[in-house]
Amino acid sequence: MGQRESRVYFRRRRGNALEVEEIRSGEELERTKQKGVALIDFGAPWCAPCRLQEPIMRRLATQFEGRASFAAVNIDENREAAINLGIRGVPTLILFRNGKEVLRFVGLQSEATLSEALDKLIH
Repeated sequence: MGQRESRVYFRRRRGNALEVEEIRSGEELERTKQKGVALIDFGAPWCAPCRLQEPIMRRLATQFEGRASFAAVNIDENREAAINLGIRGVPTLILFRNGKEVLRFVGLQSEATLSEALDKLIH
């Protein structure tokens, strides 16, 4: 099984889908956390549930575009960030509001669960 590319930050629109841009540093991660409401997915290329979480994150990024930021971080490439945030299992999804952790989910999460959590934070 080959190595997949790094997990990415959902930012640019290309047609009806969101194009992805890689987060390469802890500084980029910190900036993303500070952007109002942000959902950050910590995972790894070798993690099957993490791969299943990716399309859910893309759909949520489209649904909440302009109201929340979405990022995905490869813990193998960003170990320090994972350690600093106490990530012990993947996928771990953390909801931040203005840089502060509000909710944490461990394991594969449904679109409905995450959408409901985002709605509560935004409204």
